[in-house]
Amino acid sequence: MPALALDIGTYTIKAIHGSTGKEVEIKRAVEIFNSLGSAVPNNEAVAQKMIEMLEAMLTDHKLPRGEVRLSLPETVVSTKIIELPVLTDAELASAIGWQAEQYIPIPPEQLSLEYQVLYRPDNGKQTDSKMRVLLVGAHREIVESYINVFLALGIEPDILETQVLSVIRSLGIEEQDPPTLVVHMGSSSTQMAMYAASELKFVTSHMSGGQLLTQTIEKQINLDLQQSEQYKRSYGLDPQHFEGKVKAILTPIVDSLVGEMRKAMTFYTNQNPGTSVPRILLSGGAAQLPGLVQYITESLGTEVLVAAPFSTASGEIPEGNHPAWTVCMGLLMREEA
Repeated sequence: MPALALDIGTYTIKAIHGSTGKEVEIKRAVEIFNSLGSAVPNNEAVAQKMIEMLEAMLTDHKLPRGEVRLSLPETVVSTKIIELPVLTDAELASAIGWQAEQYIPIPPEQLSLEYQVLYRPDNGKQTDSKMRVLLVGAHREIVESYINVFLALGIEPDILETQVLSVIRSLGIEEQDPPTLVVHMGSSSTQMAMYAASELKFVTSHMSGGQLLTQTIEKQINLDLQQSEQYKRSYGLDPQHFEGKVKAILTPIVDSLVGEMRKAMTFYTNQNPGTSVPRILLSGGAAQLPGLVQYITESLGTEVLVAAPFSTASGEIPEGNHPAWTVCMGLLMREEA
């Protein structure tokens, strides 16, 4: 059954209308500039402007309002993976609220909580083993205001999940693949997720993304925002262009990001002695910064790949910057509503 996947970012809003499942047939892909600079409405005025902007997008591009799938930015949710003694589904449902109080920094009366069992061993054979559960919490008001935007458009979302889950699904990482650090570089933030043996191990979020790179160029070379964005996309970390000035400006920010990648990889190997993280997968619009792959490879000594979310897709595939579409593709690739 066809569905519409929406990824509302702080810089652009992306939508793909297509079939669902592992092999997506794309009927239409649309990207518009987000003039609000906000991914979630934080007051009634912003909510109304977002409704008007989405209404124009849906109408102008003839996008359906039937089955709609949405992502929540990682910046407005708290994600934690916890270990528990092996519990039945009923026991877990009874215990999960108390567990969330310990790990999610949101008051219970304000918390909207979802959870998913990542691993449950056979307790009869592995009495000392633990089960692992993914907790995703958000302020109830944020979730409700977000959903209310779509209800005002005559849309009742079928799926609402965090970006990182959509991104990982779109990358098609398989059980035999090595431990992989997924780095999703959005406009205003960067999410890192460790994935190994078909399981999400942990998620971290950092408040820097493509916009920070653009703004730094704008300040230091005294260009307007549009010119700075073009310089970033054209020159990036390439020392051969513009006398290496853009690279020199961007390097401190990229070094900070590389440092966070190193910390994430070290944390995983410390928690799992004898393992390594031989691969990094870059996702998001900023992943195509010229010279970025080579720079990370040389800095960390690991293989670095860029996401190819349309590798199994057909139909009206968007032109250019494919890594920016991983969230939409991951939403469509989810087989169950």
